[in-house]
Formats: sequence, structure tokens, C-alpha cells
Amino acid sequence: MLAWLLEGDPAIRWQVLRDLAGAARDDVERERRRVASQGWGAQLLARQDPDGRWAGALYSPKWISTTYTLLLLQRLGLPAGHPRALVGCRQIWQGAHFQDGGLTLARSIGHPEACITAMLVSLAFGFDYCDEHREGAVRWLLGQQLDDGGWNCRSVRDGSRHGSFHTSISVLEALLEYERAGGELPVEDAMRRGRRFFLDHRLYRSHRTGEVVDPALRRFPFPPQWHFDVLRGLEHFPAAGAPADPDLGEAIEVVRRARRADGAWPVYRGYSGRTWFLMEPAGPSRWNTLRAMRVLRWWEARAESDAHQVPQVTSPAGP
Repeated sequence: MLAWLLEGDPAIRWQVLRDLAGAARDDVERERRRVASQGWGAQLLARQDPDGRWAGALYSPKWISTTYTLLLLQRLGLPAGHPRALVGCRQIWQGAHFQDGGLTLARSIGHPEACITAMLVSLAFGFDYCDEHREGAVRWLLGQQLDDGGWNCRSVRDGSRHGSFHTSISVLEALLEYERAGGELPVEDAMRRGRRFFLDHRLYRSHRTGEVVDPALRRFPFPPQWHFDVLRGLEHFPAAGAPADPDLGEAIEVVRRARRADGAWPVYRGYSGRTWFLMEPAGPSRWNTLRAMRVLRWWEARAESDAHQVPQVTSPAGP
């Protein structure tokens, strides 16, 4: 399976080398740099407008606007500080509307949105784009966390007090980028509470009834865009160095059961909207196989570690 994965795009190869093959750091970074000059990453960069935007727009049309193209480049692994990414980040940050620290990109919405603020924070700190409003946006996100540990874009709009899976995963990913970048605001407790929100739901069930919230959560289209799914939720835990909590076990089984007979995971139909090009045709998916194998390796390492920590029971010494 590793050989097949390594036949893919540089965006796949560098992550396989790092996370599955145990390659040397220099080899990983050499392959990662190819994202900008070869394959999917190069194709996306070639579609950038002269002013630094994509499709002449900041947020819509989905999924070819500047925001979503940058999010995809981030997932491909375009290195931080890449000049084309920085120009794109400047466009969305300078084009955003600020209110109390939060951001929106929609001119028709007169209030900040946690989803969009999280996306912009993730891009700014992931690509190392500096803006005077970055810290304030993170502080605003921290202030939007709900009592259940989640976040919800509708909280500002209509007072919703229950976390949204979609919003919460975007905020957790943004806070992780902030933490990795060495941000000074304390975010660990908020991230821990956010992960607890997902654990309380087993990642895809109602905490009240135990019913599956939406069967679509058991599908894993790549890229996920703004949507949450079980695999995207699981990916956050090893990325953040979080424990492999037993409450994730059911979600892990969802991923295991999705595996094809040939050992790969399938391509899922993407979300409705325009795309620059098709990354993978129907059939086995290198993207999802990489992602699933990475999560399962982390989970199985936890199980092996737990087995080694089982205390040995010895017979009491005789008189």
C-alpha cells in the first residue's frame, strides 16, 4: 500500500514519507517543496489572479474562491511563507469586515462568524501571514466557546447555545495552527473542552438520544471544505497530540469498515459546487487511504501502549 501511495501527487508523497514511512526530515521537506512546483499545488497556484485572488472572489463561489483555494493549498502542504499564499491571505484579511475582533467576508451579514473567522485564523497562522488583527480574532474565537465546549456560527446570529460539529472542527483546527505558531494566548483549555464536546457525541451521535446526527458524517469527501465528518474529526486528535480516548472507538470502527477489499479507502463524491479540477476519479483514494491509515496507526499505537501498561498480577508470597 505504501508503494501505491508514493506513486501519487507530491502532496500525498510528503505526508506518506513523514507519517507512514518514517523518512528522514530532509527527504520529507524536499518532497514537500515540490507541492508548489508540481502536481495539484502547482495547478492551483497557476490559477491565481494577478491581484492575488482566485476566481476574482474572496469567499464565493464555492469551492474556487480565494478562501477555499488557500484552504486546499494548506491541506496539500504548501509551505508556510510561500509568497503566493501570503498575497492571497492579504486579500482575504484586508477584504474582511471586523466586529469586536471577529470577521466575516459576506457584505450582506452584519455580524462576525465563527466559521469564517476560524478559516482566516487557520490560514494566517498556517501560512505565517502577519496582520494586526490576528490575535484579536483568536481572542474573539475563545470568547465564543459555548458551555458544551463547542462553537456555533449561529450563536451570534440567533443565540444558539449548542455547539455545531462543522463550526467546532474549524475552530479547533484554527487554534491548533495558532498553538503551533507559538501564539501567546492560552488556548489549550479551550481545545481540550472542544475535544470533549466531540467525545461526548462519539463524534457523530446525539448526546441526548444516541442517534446518528447525520449519516453523511460517515462519508469522507476530500477536501472536506467547511463540513465535518468522522475522519476529519479523528484527524484532529493525533495532530494535536491528544490522547486516544476510548470514546473514539466507535468512530474508529466507522473508518475501518469503510476500507475496500483491495485495502484502500474509496473516493467519495464531493460537495456541490465548482472545483478547479478533479483530483481523484471514482475508485480507490490515495487521499483517504493516507488519512485513514494515519489515524489507525495512531489508534493502534495507543492500544499497544495500553497493553504494555497492564499491571502484572502475581501470586501472594507464601508464609
